[in-house]
Amino acid sequence: MRVLVQRVKASWVMVDGKEVGRIEKGLNILLGVRVGDTEEKVDKLVEKVVHLRIFEDERGKFHYSLLDVKGSALVVSQFTLYANTQKGRRPSFEEAEKPERAKELYELFVKKLSQYVPVQTGIFGAHMEVFIINDGPVTILLEV
Repeated sequence: MRVLVQRVKASWVMVDGKEVGRIEKGLNILLGVRVGDTEEKVDKLVEKVVHLRIFEDERGKFHYSLLDVKGSALVVSQFTLYANTQKGRRPSFEEAEKPERAKELYELFVKKLSQYVPVQTGIFGAHMEVFIINDGPVTILLEV
């Protein structure tokens, strides 16, 4: 399981011209599910995300977590995080989990993350436009 976490001042997602999720200060989280990922990995990843200290203190040091700053999260499914580009020019997505299982783990991630912070989402499997106002920018790849 892999997430690309971006610290944002605001982020929102549109599907078919309609806004389906929006946050202010917090994290934009692009979530990829790999073949064989488990519920235990969801738990580990949620813990990493909510406690990741990437918000600055008064001295400009990364000292605060999403919990500390009372931020929100926008979670968007992103199977392309498991693109394999070793051969040729067209990415292969063989490492990405099948949609049915990926959706189960995505929804579990959202549910568990929601126990800690307010969460908004995109629509799993939809073509989405994701808008991000980066803060920094600060972008970190986490994997369990």
